[in-house]
Amino acid sequence: MRQFIESFASALVDAGMPQMPSLVFAALLATDTEGLTATQLADQLQVSRAAISGAVNYLAHVDLIARERQPGSRSHRYVLKNPTWYEAVARREQVLNRWITTTRDGVQALGPTTPAGKRLAESLAFFEFLSDELRELLARWAKTRTNQRPPTAT
Repeated sequence: MRQFIESFASALVDAGMPQMPSLVFAALLATDTEGLTATQLADQLQVSRAAISGAVNYLAHVDLIARERQPGSRSHRYVLKNPTWYEAVARREQVLNRWITTTRDGVQALGPTTPAGKRLAESLAFFEFLSDELRELLARWAKTRTNQRPPTAT
């Protein structure tokens, strides 16, 4: 499991996520339990609780995990939001929409015929294309998930 966590966290870092949140996210993804406490995460990853605190704050801020009360205890456990990947990608649509708005404003401010305006117009066209494709992709995924049957035992 440790090798998977390290490898998957490395892939997340390559995609732009900070190191410690990547490790915590991978550990939560790989656990068979409902979630892990800060102490469990620190022990498993062999890091300080302070490092875990910063990581879970980051992951909660980007809405990938939730903090839940540990049953029968004063401590909390951290769990992945479900469906994690769908939500993470869906949030990218919000980012793209902001880029579209900002880039469109830039094209208008600089003028569509200036060299900078032309570069921004090309960026805008690409962002709009990505947004349209992402919206369709998420809709197809939702339909696929709805139509999937659970695996059957053989």
